[in-house]
Amino acid sequence: MVLDGYDVAILTALQGDGAMTNATLGGQVGLSASQSSRRRAALEAAGLILGYGARVDAGKLGFGFRAMTRVNLRSHSQERDSDFSRFIESCSEVRAAFSVSGDADYVLDIRVRDLESFARFIHEQLLPHPQVSQVQSEIVLKTLKEKAGVDLTR
Repeated sequence: MVLDGYDVAILTALQGDGAMTNATLGGQVGLSASQSSRRRAALEAAGLILGYGARVDAGKLGFGFRAMTRVNLRSHSQERDSDFSRFIESCSEVRAAFSVSGDADYVLDIRVRDLESFARFIHEQLLPHPQVSQVQSEIVLKTLKEKAGVDLTR
């Protein structure tokens, strides 16, 4: 799908507020409500819009402990990597997971209530997994920047 200026404007606006009505969206990007609705539907159908949701304050909801955890696996094969991926998908503590280059195989973004919950997750779930050979974590002390989406103006 080739994006034009209206599509970029729609995507930019929706990244700021995915709950806006088509009338509000159209007003922001210079289209009618029906035109913005059709374009939004096309962007959704093309898979450029993956979904909508509210951003919540995890700390205010009692999930103030965050760690970035690097994981190395014992060995690699497609089956073992798939097994580890399924395991990570089942862990509600893991909010994001990335296969990375460098000195780790994976980096996990872990959110829990407190240090005790984090230790329990590491010692009772992550380390006992048969594919895990090494785990290193950095505790997030302060978030300096966290933006959702991408800057489409670049």
